[in-house]
Amino acid sequence: MPLVLHCYDGSPSNRAVYMCLKALGLEVIKKPVNLFKGEQLKPEFLKMNPQHTLPTLVDGDFVIWDSHVICSYLWGVLFPRFMSITVPLLVLKCKEIPEKKKTSVKDAFAFMEKFLEGREYLTGASYTIADICCISTVSTIVGGLGIGADEYPNVKAWMKRCRENLPGYEELNQPGVDGYKRIVAQELA
Repeated sequence: MPLVLHCYDGSPSNRAVYMCLKALGLEVIKKPVNLFKGEQLKPEFLKMNPQHTLPTLVDGDFVIWDSHVICSYLWGVLFPRFMSITVPLLVLKCKEIPEKKKTSVKDAFAFMEKFLEGREYLTGASYTIADICCISTVSTIVGGLGIGADEYPNVKAWMKRCRENLPGYEELNQPGVDGYKRIVAQELA
């Protein structure tokens, strides 16, 4: 089911979502809403979004509004896949990582590989909060779960740059990766 974005081009919040969609290479069906005619106050719109704000993103049965939340949702490719492995391992005490879950993570790495083409970091030549958020998940997948990124040279190079350049990487991120790796090893033993 395609993403549907109820929007108004004049809004900076809407344009932030447009740029996020473009950066991620995601297609969306845009449904313009005329604020000046009060279309956001019609019953069918209020049923979908009681706050009657724009933009409003519809992904199947899931509806969210607020541009910051929408952008975060769109960026959330890796973390849900990571959690789909973590919960069965650590909570349900499964003794292996299913190939389907590994493939799902590799698909996300392939997406990142293309996204990083010609870029040092996720959004350009210097790191941003996006890199900080993503590296914590990617480093845990690679270092903690042992799902390699060797076949993704852009991802590997990005990981190296993050490790070398992000403030606090070694002192704040790496101990958590190492601890997670120990716990996973115990659970899989």
